[in-house]
Amino acid sequence: MKYVSILILLAAATVSSFAQTEQAPIVEKDLKYKNWNYKTLAGNETIDLRKFADGRKLVLVVYFAPWCHNWKHEAPFVQKMYEKYKNNGLAVIGVGEYDSIDSIKNSIEFFKIGFPVVYESDSKNARLKTSHYVYRNDTGDTRDWGSPWHVFFEPSKVSDKGDVLTKRLFIAAGELIESDAEKFIREKLGLPSEEIKAESAKKDLEVCEEPKILNLKKP
Repeated sequence: MKYVSILILLAAATVSSFAQTEQAPIVEKDLKYKNWNYKTLAGNETIDLRKFADGRKLVLVVYFAPWCHNWKHEAPFVQKMYEKYKNNGLAVIGVGEYDSIDSIKNSIEFFKIGFPVVYESDSKNARLKTSHYVYRNDTGDTRDWGSPWHVFFEPSKVSDKGDVLTKRLFIAAGELIESDAEKFIREKLGLPSEEIKAESAKKDLEVCEEPKILNLKKP
């Protein structure tokens, strides 16, 4: 009995160690993903997702909370993919969640994000009211805050009218696995495969729980 208990504890520790990385593969899911029209951080204009996607080959929507450590780890990679493939048909747009507009702005400025960013919510109290939360639950993401969370879709395959953009798309419920994500992007953009170096294992990643103050002071 004691031996069985030890095995259970070891298995739980192993699962926990993997969960802490918050990394997730890109998987295809059935989901009625609706068009949206969210305010930009400037506040004086909005972006309509369907119009934004028009003429692109692949769109990545990345939902994030600015205080989340996992977003901090991933932001440079998403920016890198945007810069590398924007001229090949990749469009990226960020959706800020669960913090003030000023905090979202500070995060974007700190990481020198060049792709457009809008926001769906501006308070942690809105967590259960966002479409982000609903979509995550519908696709089996059980994380409390779900930051980051990604939606990939091909504009050529979405509906050109109506509330629902598409009923099937690709999602990643956690940090993107960099080498796999770049291979996926290249394939969807119709680019030839190339050898992509897998990223080294990340250390000290934390699961996003209650919002914490994120120190964004430059080194």
